[in-house]
Amino acid sequence: MPSRVRARRLAVMPRTLVVDDDPIAQAALVSTLEELGHEVRAVSTASAALCAAGARQLDLVLFDLGLPEIDGMAALRKLRNRSAVPVIVSTARAAEDWLLAAFDAGADDYIVKPYSRRHLAARVNALLRRSGRRPVTAQNDEEVLMVGDDLKVDLATRTARLCGAPLSLSRREFDLLAYLATKQGIVVTRRELVRKVWEQPHTADTTIAAHTSWLRRKLGETASAPRYLHTVRGVGLKLVAP
Repeated sequence: MPSRVRARRLAVMPRTLVVDDDPIAQAALVSTLEELGHEVRAVSTASAALCAAGARQLDLVLFDLGLPEIDGMAALRKLRNRSAVPVIVSTARAAEDWLLAAFDAGADDYIVKPYSRRHLAARVNALLRRSGRRPVTAQNDEEVLMVGDDLKVDLATRTARLCGAPLSLSRREFDLLAYLATKQGIVVTRRELVRKVWEQPHTADTTIAAHTSWLRRKLGETASAPRYLHTVRGVGLKLVAP
């Protein structure tokens, strides 16, 4: 019988509006937030943002200041006058004067580009908690994944247990196990692991191999006799129930 991931979701998907006129940056934000468990709508202009904020109930807005039509600060003030939705300003403007002006205009938080997926997730979750919303993310969402009957991966507490005994995993080992557990039964390429687990454009194959070997040892298996973690030669890794 094919293995399945059994998950328990305890939170509702936050409804998030992304306001950014750069199509590449906008697409990256949308992709990241959807992976983090958000229902996302994206717009490119201040007027569209104001319309979207007035038309639906939102949990969060990520707002870029460099927008066409209206000055970003003026647009932020209009948005704040129209809605009490929590707003994170997401911008390349790092000067303190911009930060202070954004908070004065109604921002709840301020994050400077470029930033990592993990950094964004932490800031988003913190703001959702402060505002009384319940954060949901791929790595911090009160979700428990079971791989077979004996391997349990708790994404919220970042802990794993094998046959009831806790596994002593490094941060990267847990990240690797957790990501593979969310893709259980699917071959994950090395390129995807580099982007999603290491969050870098390039990582040496020896680095992935080393962490895979350490994780295998803690799962009580070897490359020649795998139980959970299987190498697909020339492609990547697959996590399955034994």
